[in-house]
Amino acid sequence: MPKPPRRAPSVREPVQVYLGADDSALLNRLTADTGLSKAEILRRGVRSFAREQTAGTGPMLRFVTESSPDGWPNAVAEDHDAILADEHRGARKRRK
Repeated sequence: MPKPPRRAPSVREPVQVYLGADDSALLNRLTADTGLSKAEILRRGVRSFAREQTAGTGPMLRFVTESSPDGWPNAVAEDHDAILADEHRGARKRRK
C-alpha cells in the first residue's frame, strides 16, 4: 500500500499575547466548547480579522476609490469607459 504524501514541515513563529481577564475567559470557554487549542482559535481569529479588513477591496473598487479625489462627474453612467480611461491615465501620471 502506497504511503500518503508527506506534508512539508511548517515553520511556526512563537507569539506572546497578554489577555485581559474577559478575553482569557472567552478563550478558555472557546477551547472547551470546540475542542480546539488556544493557538488554533487565535490563528483562526487572525485570519477572520484579515478577511474582514480586505472585504470589498477588490482591485476595481480600490481603483475607483483612489482615482478621483474630486468625485465623479454626473455623466459617469453614460460615459464610464472614457471617464475611467481618463482617470486611469491621470492616476498613472500622479504616481510618477
